Amino acid sequence: MAEAEPAGYWTRKLEQLGLELPTVVPPVANYAPAVRTGSIVYTSGQLPMVDGALVATGKVGAAVSPEQAADLARTCALNALAAVDGLLGIDAVVRIVKVVGFVSSAPGFSGQPAVLNGASDVLGEIFGDAGVHARSAVGVSELPLDAPVEVEIIVEVEG
Repeated sequence: MAEAEPAGYWTRKLEQLGLELPTVVPPVANYAPAVRTGSIVYTSGQLPMVDGALVATGKVGAAVSPEQAADLARTCALNALAAVDGLLGIDAVVRIVKVVGFVSSAPGFSGQPAVLNGASDVLGEIFGDAGVHARSAVGVSELPLDAPVEVEIIVEVEG
């Protein structure tokens, strides 16, 4: 297991970056936003919700541009971090282990990795070397609520 940062380190890092974690998005079905087993936290898939509302709908490569989708993936990643924070506090994070992203893709759209860079980039900004992670970027035909992007993360935490 990697070494944890000093108490309050990630909270201070978020402040330095001018970032604030959103309120945890309430589940839209029967699941928990995040669960812990041992030193690993798994988040449920997070949609690009802001203040309880989906920011955009539609397929990437049609109604949603790849650039807009990357920004939405960033929002999803921050929502996933909020789920971790709500479970045990952001300062318990040791490292980001994996990011899995789903992109509702128009026919012929193959830019899923660039879309998911929105999530990966914000995690790198916040966590630096501890934010380097494995990743899957998957194109799908539909997502819940007609969301363009969904992101889940796996995080190593203290203990």
